[in-house]
Amino acid sequence: MDMKKYAAEAIGTFWLTFAGCGSAVIAAGFPQVGIGLVGVSLAFGLSVVTMAYAIGHISGCHLNPAVTVGLAAGGRFPAGQILPYVIAQVCGAIVAAELLYVIASGAPGFDVTKGFASNGYAAHSPGQYSMVVCFVTEVVMTMMFLFVIMGSTHGRAPAGFAPLAIGLALVMIHLVSIPVTNTSVNPARSTGPALFVGSWALSQLWLFWVAPLIGGTLGGVIYRWLSEEPSGVVAGVKTA
Repeated sequence: MDMKKYAAEAIGTFWLTFAGCGSAVIAAGFPQVGIGLVGVSLAFGLSVVTMAYAIGHISGCHLNPAVTVGLAAGGRFPAGQILPYVIAQVCGAIVAAELLYVIASGAPGFDVTKGFASNGYAAHSPGQYSMVVCFVTEVVMTMMFLFVIMGSTHGRAPAGFAPLAIGLALVMIHLVSIPVTNTSVNPARSTGPALFVGSWALSQLWLFWVAPLIGGTLGGVIYRWLSEEPSGVVAGVKTA
């Protein structure tokens, strides 16, 4: 049963990374009919909504190491399951980036060094924002993301609407922070593209692990302090 959970997390993170980053790499700037920043934001949010309904009952649909760590910090996920969940998520993101690279490289003039939807700060921030500003942005955005996740999956929240609340929160996060960091709030999503860009993307990847993990932990702890009961483990089906 645990292997099915890990497989679900890998597939779900594959979909988030492929759909979200794919919208940025392939469709955002397409001449005359590109989807732009709003379209990319929607793609990331919708990827979470669709997967939450598809695999939420299997694995809890974390799709993000920061979410897994944050839920554990908030007392809503067993700490012993953090590592296998994170490994599955990173593997799914890497496979997604590999497929996206194969597709995107089929276009004339494709240049992976132009970014490939990687996250960055300073010279590699879309708006040239400083490292400190990018760090703070990622911490705060991930913290609020976990706050929404903890609340929408709470025992007293309206049943069945958690995926919509979580997906819409991710849309809003992207609308604000794409110009700052190209929006991570998800270390797995950041790792996949960075492996293909290499150089600066890998050297700056540390921020997109450290900041989201701190933010996720803060969000989980703060919501647990506000409303600890009733709670429920966000892990899908029970393990055997």
